[in-house]
Amino acid sequence: MNRHDTTGKVTLVGAGPGDPELLTLKAVKALQAATVVLVDDLVSPDIVALAREGARIVHVGKRGGCKSTPQAFIERLMVMAAREGENVVRLKGGDPFIFGRGGEEVEHLREAGVQVEVVNGITSGLAAATSLGVPLTHREHAQGVVFVTGHAQKGGEPPDWRALAQAAHDLRLTLVIYMGVSGAAQIQQQLLTGLAADTPVAVIQRATLPDQRHAVTTLSGLADTIESEQLASPSVIVVGDVVRGVAAVSSQASGRARAA
Repeated sequence: MNRHDTTGKVTLVGAGPGDPELLTLKAVKALQAATVVLVDDLVSPDIVALAREGARIVHVGKRGGCKSTPQAFIERLMVMAAREGENVVRLKGGDPFIFGRGGEEVEHLREAGVQVEVVNGITSGLAAATSLGVPLTHREHAQGVVFVTGHAQKGGEPPDWRALAQAAHDLRLTLVIYMGVSGAAQIQQQLLTGLAADTPVAVIQRATLPDQRHAVTTLSGLADTIESEQLASPSVIVVGDVVRGVAAVSSQASGRARAA
């Protein structure tokens, strides 16, 4: 029987934050079984290289603020390839179900009658904090964590930052903001309505990759720090008392440097 006489399947695979060593074993197995791999823009070449020899690699860039492959086109590609009997991997940065539009893609594939599976990846918000030794929850500092996007859907309403600030204050929550660099000044202004100006903040760019950069500041200095340090997307902003530990280490290191 020809391969194209059968129905294939699609696996949404989380590529994690960038470091290939943070991939799950299940993700690697899915890549090595795929005949077609649809790759997001932020997935590192080292991870794409793990795909099996002979697999068709299709780059379908999706990056905020840049020209992107239309989502509808990507969904059509997945359905067409699966109906041709291909074993398709949709390789997505981070985790498919955390700001990865994985929910939309699963719904579309199921409606089209295509078998679909999801393999989780480490989301960049967690990896970014961990790269600095920062926990997102802590018995003394944070009883929970909120993952929130700083990039509103076109024509949609942005997050209610004032409400989030109040909740973070009242419930002792860490805020992890994805895609928030371009709107940092407005986010800062709104968060200051409920959080103290000296609330510690970390901004981590390209977490886990060799060229990772970061800055530690306070909420009142967020926008200025991003500008002065020339931090850009992809970056994650972590707001909350859990950052105090790395802030203290940074201050001690700065003091030692000045003394030297």
